[in-house]
Amino acid sequence: MSSGREVILVAGARPNFMKVAPILRAFGTHAPSLTPVLVHTGQHYDAAMSDVFFRELEIRQPDHHLHVGPGAHGAQTAKILAAFEALVEARRGAVCGVVVVGDVNSTMACTLAAAKLQVPVAHVEAGLRSFDRTMPEEINRLVTDAIADLLITSEPAGAENLSREGADPARVVPCGNVMIDTLVQQRAAAEALDMPSRLGLTRGRYALVTLHRPSNVDSRERIEALGEFLREAAERVAVVFPMHPRTRAKMEAFGVDRALAQHPRVRLLDPLSYRENLGLMAAAQVALTDSGGIQEETSYLGVPCLTLRSNTERPVTVRLGTNTLVGDDLGRARALLGEVLDGRYKQGQPIPLWDGHAAERVVAALEKCWS
Repeated sequence: MSSGREVILVAGARPNFMKVAPILRAFGTHAPSLTPVLVHTGQHYDAAMSDVFFRELEIRQPDHHLHVGPGAHGAQTAKILAAFEALVEARRGAVCGVVVVGDVNSTMACTLAAAKLQVPVAHVEAGLRSFDRTMPEEINRLVTDAIADLLITSEPAGAENLSREGADPARVVPCGNVMIDTLVQQRAAAEALDMPSRLGLTRGRYALVTLHRPSNVDSRERIEALGEFLREAAERVAVVFPMHPRTRAKMEAFGVDRALAQHPRVRLLDPLSYRENLGLMAAAQVALTDSGGIQEETSYLGVPCLTLRSNTERPVTVRLGTNTLVGDDLGRARALLGEVLDGRYKQGQPIPLWDGHAAERVVAALEKCWS
């Protein structure tokens, strides 16, 4: 490796890749004294959930791949922690810091390993809270922020939450949303795919659906209710539903996929690449989702977003963006969908620091702290 001081940048799962890509690009121009070392933990391990994202986002091949693969939360976290600890130990003396992003198991496990080896950790997207500890991501966020050294926030609520939890203000650095950097960089290529035409859809006349949270897909009663809601929605607007592998397995187990697939205005798809999903999202009339990332991206794009959850760790998307929390009340979801289709839904506003330059501010902060 270079003789410069090394910063390990961790990616593990699909949501990480869009955040890592702009940070990696920004190192050369905004942190010239630091050398990034890219580590892929292998938490998402198949081509549909990993390899294609590296190709599209032009992320170079990882310097190290830990190949941890699937597993229950505890087992997977333990495997990541052990493998990453060995890697950092082997590079002791060369590494001046570790950067983790988001809230997946890799985020928490690598933070724990680095902290125990007394290597500084920067958490990008720090301070986000759903205040729902039944979500595995919430536990990952709380643990990571409690022991990370540099807390890099993407929206004002992040700093507010960290302050309530007693974080030293000197450790908190607002930099904006690196996910939006990737959106800005990839938008033209995504729209050039003309995904609506490829799928026989009319631009601005379809709903994009994504569901994967346990609260929505693990219960037969809930998933059947959501299936009925989507069939009703399809009476008014075409519905396109790229299905997470876990969601597809649950829907097949409960027999919901067959009823949906039989509706002539419902399209069930395999997982999409980043560009394919972005191209569909940018031309959608509405998004129906439980994804945090889609709440952010639709707010930037100005696409109405109905979030089928009772909480959000990204409240700025509700306050300024185009997002509305629906909760468990599908009657409210039907009413809000009607507002969108009738042109009565709220308009969003630009969100501060969501400008395509967040990664530059992130690596400048690293350079200041660690060079």
